[in-house]
Amino acid sequence: MSQTIASAVEKGLRSLSEYDSKKLLKAYGIPVVKEEIAEDWDGVRAAALTVGYPAVLKLCSPEITHKSERGLVETHLRDEADLQRAFHRLKGKAADVGDLFLVQEMIQGSRELVIGMIRDAQFGPCVMFGLGGIFTEILKDVSFRIAPIGMADALEMMQEIRARGILESVRGMEPVDREILGKSLVAIGKIGLENEAVKEIDVNPMIVQQDGRPIAVDALVALATEAAEADF
Repeated sequence: MSQTIASAVEKGLRSLSEYDSKKLLKAYGIPVVKEEIAEDWDGVRAAALTVGYPAVLKLCSPEITHKSERGLVETHLRDEADLQRAFHRLKGKAADVGDLFLVQEMIQGSRELVIGMIRDAQFGPCVMFGLGGIFTEILKDVSFRIAPIGMADALEMMQEIRARGILESVRGMEPVDREILGKSLVAIGKIGLENEAVKEIDVNPMIVQQDGRPIAVDALVALATEAAEADF
């Protein structure tokens, strides 16, 4: 079990923060968006200079889920003036959810995928792949495999969704890099197998960039908060 997960379980947290969730993904080789954590305006400003503009600003806490629906995300910040206005808007909402800020590179791409893991009481960790963004819940176009999975399994999962055409070359956009996507699916299964305290992983969206490379821009790792839950 990673130190980040162990520390969160010890504190009784139900999930990792978005920042810590993506740190875990990155440790397993899953590509994640460039981002920095900050506590105040000076930190936010410095972080934006590191990740570059356009940028995204979010409030960040293990207690926060569904950030967009709660108005805790500011996107398409073109310069420092935009960033400062966004900072003050979010700062007014920070008291109830914690005052850490996440500054991210704004990823361009019109195709959104979802990858994840759920821990089934009978089968254990199960890897999920499908259409991402708002369509995940609306269309429920997903495929599952019991972990561990290999690259062949990952490639089969890509072919099983109804919207598999999104992985091909579309309107001048490059086809999705299936090797990167496949390795990410394999890694998700490995996280579940090696970390029993991880109850669920939701990487949504995983945006496909113009060159076809998928990258995780949001993620949530849910935890089993009691030892009994972790045994399944």
